[in-house]
Amino acid sequence: MKVLVAVPALNEAAAIGGVLASLATAHPLRDVVIVDDGSRDATAQIARDAGAHVVSHAINLGVGAAMGTAFKYAVRNGYDAVIQFDGDGQHRPEHIAQLVAGLDSADIVIGSRFIDGGTFKSSAARRGVQRLIAGVASAYARTKLTDATSGFRIAGPRALAVFAEHYPVEWLGDTVESIVLATRQHLTVAEIPVTMNERAGGTPSQSVFRATLYTGRILFILGLASIRSVPPQLRALRRANERASA
Repeated sequence: MKVLVAVPALNEAAAIGGVLASLATAHPLRDVVIVDDGSRDATAQIARDAGAHVVSHAINLGVGAAMGTAFKYAVRNGYDAVIQFDGDGQHRPEHIAQLVAGLDSADIVIGSRFIDGGTFKSSAARRGVQRLIAGVASAYARTKLTDATSGFRIAGPRALAVFAEHYPVEWLGDTVESIVLATRQHLTVAEIPVTMNERAGGTPSQSVFRATLYTGRILFILGLASIRSVPPQLRALRRANERASA
């Protein structure tokens, strides 16, 4: 299986060099793409100098749009699966092989900070938000999920085909709305336990306060996602998945 590691990055010059050096120990940098989402610092140049491919957005479009670009890049370049990997140093490359192995039994595999008694440190308010969202996402996916907002995940061949055609771009909602989209396409979702680091640099894209404030918005997005018409380009893929699941 040819696997692309996609790193959406916004102003991560302080961390991206270390992230790529770490990634190189577990995955060849020729199969890594940095989606520079409108950075105003040296993120793109540092990534190129390290040996990664770089695709740049002229302006900041958000993580969902960056991953949409990565999925299209993957299809154009003959990849079978895409791993989303943060550019801030939180994700550990030693889990990449486990994510890939998880595709033996699921179309999407999420690296969870909280499954099996994970010890990732999170404030009580933020953890409460994460649990609520995970509970709702679990209902849609018809399987127990503990970390639906985790950005450390892999999309296998069937999921890649769907996401290359359409990927959610809503602020803070792309990770959870993509789960709804996947399950509506008769794709399966699973989790594996992972350990994550604190940020190595840059600025978090969301504060705890804003994450809490917008919980209702995320749930609203999930509700819309469950009733939204399937884009025409995905209908043939869904029928194929229905036949495969029969």
